Amino acid sequence: MVLKPDRSKASSDKKREKPAGELRRHQPDRPGFAVRAAATKILGAVLERRLPLDGALDNEHGNPVYKALSESDRALVRAILHASLRNLPRIEAAIDLLLETPLPDGARSLRHVLIVGAVQVLYLDVPDHSAVDLAVEQANRDPRNRRFAKLVNAVLRRLGREKEETLEKISDVPLVPKWFFDRLIAAYGAEKAFAISQSQLQPAAIDLTTKSNADEWAQRLSGVVLPTGSVRLRPFAGAIPSLDGFAEGHWWVQDAAASIPARLFGDLTGKRVADLCAAPGGKTAQLVMAGASVTAIDLSENRLRRLRSNLERLHLQAETIATDLTTFLPDEPFDAILLDAPCSSTGTTRRHPDVLWTKDADDIKRLAMLQERLLRHAVSLLKVGGTIVFSNCSLDPEEGEAVVARVLADMPNLERVAIDPTAWPALEDAITPLGEFRTLPSMLDMKQPDVTSGLDGFYAAVLRRLA
Repeated sequence: MVLKPDRSKASSDKKREKPAGELRRHQPDRPGFAVRAAATKILGAVLERRLPLDGALDNEHGNPVYKALSESDRALVRAILHASLRNLPRIEAAIDLLLETPLPDGARSLRHVLIVGAVQVLYLDVPDHSAVDLAVEQANRDPRNRRFAKLVNAVLRRLGREKEETLEKISDVPLVPKWFFDRLIAAYGAEKAFAISQSQLQPAAIDLTTKSNADEWAQRLSGVVLPTGSVRLRPFAGAIPSLDGFAEGHWWVQDAAASIPARLFGDLTGKRVADLCAAPGGKTAQLVMAGASVTAIDLSENRLRRLRSNLERLHLQAETIATDLTTFLPDEPFDAILLDAPCSSTGTTRRHPDVLWTKDADDIKRLAMLQERLLRHAVSLLKVGGTIVFSNCSLDPEEGEAVVARVLADMPNLERVAIDPTAWPALEDAITPLGEFRTLPSMLDMKQPDVTSGLDGFYAAVLRRLA
């Protein structure tokens, strides 16, 4: 493994290069070392063991090295990890630009050290010398990486000197894994695929679903009303529990796209409605507010406990049942059913940037098969003439359009009800030629510098049982 020659004037100035060997191997932790070590360890768990980032960063049950940190240090760990995962293909491309030979296959921990160092140099407001010195110390303390400490030093210092040039060189590298980018191109074409990739750089907005009068709540919270009827908060609106109306239960946090499926039913006054896979309960609350008598079903009792807590804050009520949906049989069929099915969650990567690095094509295939089983069973729970909305937050058509197409192909007692694009101003492009919803993270340009654009990637179709 060799570093490409650096012929710049800066590289000839030996005084600028701090020999890696100057670091003492058994010195006490330097300020900031524990933060970088925690970020590197968690990054490795996500990339190599495919562990969810949210679980590692949970304040009560998360990774022990994370829980041992102060809140300010935890915030820096979160910033490093989120920026690393959002920009991972470009960070790796930047590192590879400086190497004549690739890192050994077994040097995964070394690559994680380099990624954590590089993301601070390229994308975060961290002094270069701090990022470099702490990365070198990490390498020196790890017997597997000690012999590469000088390489870590050289690569990261050079990235700092050539930051702008490097960022320009890697600007067209897609921000999603190649396997998924290829699927996006096949589904949406190269231009839309790259736009979806670029949306990774836009952190997700905080959207609220209000119990009444979205315009009034937008004014009170200095937000804006979206075409979906949601209220979008401006960045830095403040901590959610401290905002006006939270404690009183006047609204709940729910991405604009996630609010669409329940809105497709319209008025549900007097209807018996099942919300399948219901937790954490945002859609359940919408159905109750639409006038329905709701039965919320979920496999997990723990998740239903959270749903009940959310409904209690909102002063809403619904029957809850913890059961395996595939074997659930109600005493009588429902007038309407919402099935927001388990999926790969690839439409939520702006808020969960680890998703694309913990899933693969086999996961999408497996989840699509599960969704089809759930949808077929859900139809059997529906009254003749009743409506079912099938949805999920995947960007992959194998988990959406293809599932519905297969079910419709061999269930003649079921028909698609086309969604009217004129009922969704500013989101007409999200209605497919077949009349289904397909939102992309690159949609919903707010055209206001102080209001975040975009929404989660979501799929939804409306089906009616005929017999």
